[in-house]
Amino acid sequence: MGQEMHDFLPDMGQDEPQAGPSWARGNWPQVGGSAEDELTQALDPLALREAIKQSAAKAGATAGLDETAVQGMIADSFRAILLIRTYRVRGHLAADLDPLGLSKRDLPADLTPEYHGFTAADFDRRIFLGGYLGVQWATLREIVATLRRNYCGKVGLEYMHITDLEERRFLQERMEGADKTIDFTPEGKKAILAAVVRGEQYEKFLGKKYVGTKRFGLDGGESMIPALEAVIKYGGQRGVREIVYGMAHRGRLNVLANVMGKPYKVIFHEFSGGTANPDDVGGSGDVKYHLGTSTDREFDGIKVHMSLMPNPSHLETVDPVVLGKVRAYQRFHDDIGPGKHKQVLPVLIHGDAAFAGQGIVWECFGFSGVKGYNTGGCIHFVINNQIGFTTSPQFSRGSPYPSDVAKGVQAPIIHVNGDDPEAVTFACKLAVDYRQTFGRDVVVDMWCYRRFGHNEGDEPGFTQPLMYAKIRQHPPVSQIYAGRLKAEGVVDEAFLAETEGAFVGLLEEHFSAAKDYKANEADWFGGRWSGFNKPADPETARRNVSTGIEAKLFDSLGRTLTTVPEGLTIHKTLGRVLDAKREMFSTGEGFDWATGEALAYGSLLSEGYAVRLSGQDSGRGTFSQRHAVWVDQTDERKYVPLATVPHGRFEVHDSPLSEYGVLGFEYGYASADPKTLVLWEAQFGDFANGAQIMIDQYVAASEAKWLRANGLVMLLPHGYEGQGPEHSSARLERFLQLCAQDNMQVCNITTPANYFHVLRRQMHRPFRKPLIIMTPKSLLRHPLAKSRAADFQGESHFMRILSDLKPAPDAETRRLVLCSGKVAYDLFEARDAAGITDTQIVRIEQFYPFPGDALATRIARMTKLEDVVWCQEEPRNNGGWFFVEPLIEEALAAAKCKVQRPRYAGRTASASPATGIAKRHTAEQTALVSNALGLSVRGEIRRKAKS
Repeated sequence: MGQEMHDFLPDMGQDEPQAGPSWARGNWPQVGGSAEDELTQALDPLALREAIKQSAAKAGATAGLDETAVQGMIADSFRAILLIRTYRVRGHLAADLDPLGLSKRDLPADLTPEYHGFTAADFDRRIFLGGYLGVQWATLREIVATLRRNYCGKVGLEYMHITDLEERRFLQERMEGADKTIDFTPEGKKAILAAVVRGEQYEKFLGKKYVGTKRFGLDGGESMIPALEAVIKYGGQRGVREIVYGMAHRGRLNVLANVMGKPYKVIFHEFSGGTANPDDVGGSGDVKYHLGTSTDREFDGIKVHMSLMPNPSHLETVDPVVLGKVRAYQRFHDDIGPGKHKQVLPVLIHGDAAFAGQGIVWECFGFSGVKGYNTGGCIHFVINNQIGFTTSPQFSRGSPYPSDVAKGVQAPIIHVNGDDPEAVTFACKLAVDYRQTFGRDVVVDMWCYRRFGHNEGDEPGFTQPLMYAKIRQHPPVSQIYAGRLKAEGVVDEAFLAETEGAFVGLLEEHFSAAKDYKANEADWFGGRWSGFNKPADPETARRNVSTGIEAKLFDSLGRTLTTVPEGLTIHKTLGRVLDAKREMFSTGEGFDWATGEALAYGSLLSEGYAVRLSGQDSGRGTFSQRHAVWVDQTDERKYVPLATVPHGRFEVHDSPLSEYGVLGFEYGYASADPKTLVLWEAQFGDFANGAQIMIDQYVAASEAKWLRANGLVMLLPHGYEGQGPEHSSARLERFLQLCAQDNMQVCNITTPANYFHVLRRQMHRPFRKPLIIMTPKSLLRHPLAKSRAADFQGESHFMRILSDLKPAPDAETRRLVLCSGKVAYDLFEARDAAGITDTQIVRIEQFYPFPGDALATRIARMTKLEDVVWCQEEPRNNGGWFFVEPLIEEALAAAKCKVQRPRYAGRTASASPATGIAKRHTAEQTALVSNALGLSVRGEIRRKAKS
């Protein structure tokens, strides 16, 4: 039932002595967190009888208080408490939320006194409440009036779905009681009005100066401007030092200007066809309502740094990016852990249709409170236009509110009428207070309207004629609020005219200044990115750096990775794995993929870098290969060997079962921290399909669009082992199609040492590019996919091309088979078994940037080449073929080779990535290997059968 009587007796019933039963002193036993448990306790008839008698005795009103009278009082109290509880649960359904009055919100029957057994004759009888609504006794008339004012005014609070007792108490104490009103000082009211005027006049100015230009204006939702300012001001008072915003189009330009403080002249310059990031500062640029900015604002001597993340038109995609960035910032501030998460605040601004319709919203709610992803709560602000493009709410969702999804994580939801700027500002202050107190998500759902169409060139009357007829007659927010303040004597007509005039004059000054504005050099390598740069040219991006480590560190990491702490009982199979690792370090031979990876992480940690690895089952590894976390078999204690390496910080997280959200989160984390190796691992490579929007819009394009570098690593298990269409392909071809302008790196690596080096290279170069790795499955334990200790040490480095294990002499090579990934080992085995001596098999470890120069140099040495083959496991329309074919041709031409183009050896084109039939898989694999090597397929099948 929320906080029942005991909430209010100590604080709001000071005239009552602290005596009587424990429940009346606010000390009743908490047998559970549910509202029903509280209700059961509050309606204990014996306790009520005792409390009524005590209260009556104190008031000297015991005359005539016989058992019949007491029973009647108990019955009244029962009914009144149930009425109060009903308002707490359902009062928001009768709140005055819709500025247009189009939403029919009749008073539900169970909010009437009659529903609970009262009659008209009962309205002026005093009823014992024992602390409910902050009083001991009240008439039914007073009770109903208080409840209507608390729960059915311009603010409607949904919170009774929350199971935590203290959270419900907190919200009730701020909403409930006869004295609870939204009250600002006269100066505060003037400030709110001025902010509304700025928001409104800014939109009008843009509409007048840039007729027909899309701006996705805030017209109708201007109350958001003072509300967001309240988040900054009140958040600063509550310990917030950084705010990271994410939002889509609606109102974005207004927020950039009037909340973030982006200079008006810069925005006007962009509207005029200029941009803050044209060719003179690099990148392709983006439309103005996608761009972000960062700035500082100061209220009452407290400075808060703010950043608004750029985002594409894919609505809510920016949500996980913001959360990941916030998590990284919290790490910088040492603001992670119990009682922390106070200094950096995420604020996400949503449209109503997108909030209800986009699944990524729920994926982000799913991070709430999860170790490794928790940000201490996010403030969600919904600009509820009551329409999505041209679709009315009843056709876009099946729930009463767009915010209903938030109930899944028990977030409180504050519905508020957007025509009341004070109410909206109050809602945001309450949201900040709740988030800073409990570290949980909270939603502000501002009901407003969209004065124009989806964009300013759209005609909404085609689809919502009644709504827009109403909007055309509806006065703007500033007019409504100014009229109210005039009636209160807070402002006069002159104040409003002066406020509007001064602001419009300022805009005119900036409009004139925009003509001479010159974009400054891009700031993308400032702040925490100081010391990094953009490579001067593609060749610089391809260069290698020495990434080998010293033998002393190598041996030390070997001990860390193989030593079981005293008292830790590990799984017997893990014991055998560690025995094998000890043998590797003892002999210097046979290092497998997982050990190479662990050596890369450990060596980076020893150098002061951090490593963050997340994904589904990343601690153990999908294929039981990693074992980064050792679990005690007796009590499930966890031990992470790499977390003991000094100087750095190692995190490995088994993520929520989400690709879109988690990849976005890790991308956001990497965008904030270039000194942490951030890796996201798919359980199987094709699971990245679920995050394709994030890959297309951020991983591949953010540097070009928004001048934002990122060093995220994606680990995508890839390889054809007959496991069917969903567990074979990481869709290499999709990543290669996105490659251009040196935007990212795509690798398909075949040795543990080369994997080790590419991870270290990612951190040791003075720039950051996303790194996509097709990681192996069967190669994790393949006897040929091993490395030696020497491969990790000294002056060794990442190899973009790997030579044959048993190469034919260059002068005798007649066939060159180029390939990548697992198929190389199938080719080695088949060639050697067939006794072929004139064929070299060369592995392309890095697809992009393509090592064409190095390949041409190799080819030039093979003077007798007659056949150049590209061999792949994937179907012809998948994999690397269409990407590498022209690049191999260029290399052949550069090498002056008589072979002018490569031929293809692989599976035929297919709609499905792979077959799920084992025999067909084997036949296809045999055929493509035989084709590449010029062998008889039938003969190769017989050879395999014999072996």
